[in-house]
Amino acid sequence: MIPSSLRITLIIAVICYFIIILYFLKQRALNLKYTLLWLLSGAVLGILVIYPDLLSHIIRILGIEDNMNGLFIICIAFMLMIMMALTSIASRQNVKIRQLVQEIGILDKRIRELEQKQKQERKNVGN
Repeated sequence: MIPSSLRITLIIAVICYFIIILYFLKQRALNLKYTLLWLLSGAVLGILVIYPDLLSHIIRILGIEDNMNGLFIICIAFMLMIMMALTSIASRQNVKIRQLVQEIGILDKRIRELEQKQKQERKNVGN
């Protein structure tokens, strides 16, 4: 059981967490689709703070003897999920950046060819 003073502190911390996430969303520091992952983890954290017995039941279902070990395992699992989601986002962005760089290279080559063609035409007109 969590002492009431600790529970109040954790509830305040979760509220601050949500305020920070929503502030970043409002300032457009985070995109909505990426913010959903952080909001989901905050919601789970909030539920576990409000109903601490739920964590004990989940840990017992998983067959873990100690609450702290179960808490660490759940935290590690959440961090792994967040890292996997962020890695997939970074990978998709890497592919998009590579495509954009290739398109810019192609456009740059076309511009140089057109400029050389124009110079040739001016030279021919001038002669």
